[in-house]
Formats: sequence, C-alpha cells, structure tokens
Amino acid sequence: MLQVSADYMEVIARKKERMASLRHRLEQDLDGVQSIFFEAGCGHGHWLTNYASLHPETVCVGIDLINKRIRKCQDKSELRELNNCFFYQAELFEFLEALPKSIHFSAVLMLFPDPWPKARHHRRRMVQKEFLDQLAVRVSEKGRFYFRTDDLPYYEWACEKLQQHPKWSIDTELDWPHETVTYFQNLMDAYYSLQASRL
Repeated sequence: MLQVSADYMEVIARKKERMASLRHRLEQDLDGVQSIFFEAGCGHGHWLTNYASLHPETVCVGIDLINKRIRKCQDKSELRELNNCFFYQAELFEFLEALPKSIHFSAVLMLFPDPWPKARHHRRRMVQKEFLDQLAVRVSEKGRFYFRTDDLPYYEWACEKLQQHPKWSIDTELDWPHETVTYFQNLMDAYYSLQASRL
C-alpha cells in the first residue's frame, strides 16, 4: 500500500489553506469586476501604481512571490489612495487558478522576470506554452501581452514561444502601454521589449 509522508500531507494542507485565503480575498476585492490589467511579478509596484493612478477606470492587479515587495506595493497604493489597484502575494499558476472565472485580462504585463539563464533551468522561465495557453483563455478578445527583459536570450525565447503559439501574434505596431521609472529597470543598462495580441 502506498504511504503518503506527513511532510507531503502538510504541504498539501498548506496549499489548500493558502488557495482558500487567496480566493476569498480575490472574491472580496474584485466583486463585480469583469476585466483587469494584470502584472505578473510586480516587484515594488512602481509601474502598476503609476499606471493605475493615470487610468482610474482600469482595475489593476499585481502579484509577486516576495511578501516584502507586496507590502511596499500596498504602501504605494494606499499613499496614492488608489481604489483600483490590488496586490497579492501569490505564485502565478495558483493565482490563475484562484481568480474567479468571470474575470478576464484586458492586458498582461511582465517586467524583467528571472531569465534563468542556464539551459537546465529554462523550464522555470515564466514564458512557456502552458502559461501562454492559460493567458489565451483568460485574455479578452484583442487582449495584449507586454514583455520586457534585459536578457537577450530570454527575449529571443519569448519571441519564439509567442511565434509558435496559435493564439498569439507579435505586434510591432502596438505601443508600450506606459513608461515610468521602476526599481528594476533603473538597474539595467539596456532592455528589450515585445508586444503581442491575442488572436
């Protein structure tokens, strides 16, 4: 008989509790919301809070894995008295699972994600077919995907994944949604941007 370790059961229990808490917060904060501008990996929140302050009609949501960053994001949002900007500590696929199915993305932004440069770590990159599949389901008609990195190989990787995907098309005519100073961008000597449209 297959035995399940106590450690494994504890991990499962923690995930179940974490997902229940995230679902509850999302349902509370986004009650009645149908569309959001989503930033995957929001860092310290500079970009999204700036964008939200200029677009009060748009509900903006950012996630990050690091709790300290989320606290800084929330402080920025509260300081500006933004009622259209929300931040959550969450893993990407857990967030996508917990988000109410009725909510779609008008656009998705990814700024300077970890490039995982070693070949054996490429499977950890956020831009993968599975991720683009899920976004294609979640993004509204003519929705956008914006990606920026300082790592040229990762930029080329993202271009290739988008070009291979039947639901996405790289759109060189699409304008970048907003330019503002961010903590991570200030650390970079150069960067590469791409924009894609949902087919």
